[in-house]
Amino acid sequence: MEPSKLVVVCLLVLAMALAVQPSCAQNSPQDYLTPHNQARAAVGVGPVTWSTKLQQFAESYAAQRAGDCKLQHSGGPYGENIFWGSAGFDWKAADAVRSWVDEKQWYNYGSNSCAAGKVCGHYTQVVWRATTSIGCARVVCRDNRGVFIICSYEPRGNIVGFKPY
Repeated sequence: MEPSKLVVVCLLVLAMALAVQPSCAQNSPQDYLTPHNQARAAVGVGPVTWSTKLQQFAESYAAQRAGDCKLQHSGGPYGENIFWGSAGFDWKAADAVRSWVDEKQWYNYGSNSCAAGKVCGHYTQVVWRATTSIGCARVVCRDNRGVFIICSYEPRGNIVGFKPY
C-alpha cells in the first residue's frame, strides 16, 4: 500500500475507534461538583469534594440498576440521591442535580420541613452542612429503559431533628 493511502486508512481507523468510545462529557466529577457547590454556596455552606471511594460505591450500585433502571435506593452506608430519566433523552449529571436542587422551593427552613405533599429531601442532602464529599455515577439502562444516576454523600445528611444548614 502506498504511504499516502496507508496514512488515510490509519486516520479512518482512528476516527472510527474514537467515534465508538463512550463519552464522559457532561458527566465528569466536576459536572456533579459544580452544581452541588453552587447550591451549597447559595445557603452559606462550604463546598464538597470528590471521593473516589464514593464514586466506586456509586458505580457499583449503578451497574446493579442497569438491568432494570428501578428508582430504588441502595440501602448502603452513605447518604444518597438517585435519579431516573426516561429513554429518548441523553440525561446528564446537571439534569439530575438540577432536579434535586429544584426541590428547594418546597423546603421551609423555619419548620425544617417540606410543603405538604412535596419532596425536598434530595435538596437537603445536597446542601447538608456536615457532608464533605460526594461520588456519583451514571448508567444507561439496558433495553431502552432510560438513565440511572446516583450520588453518594459522606457523611450522610437528612438526620431527623437537625437542619441541613
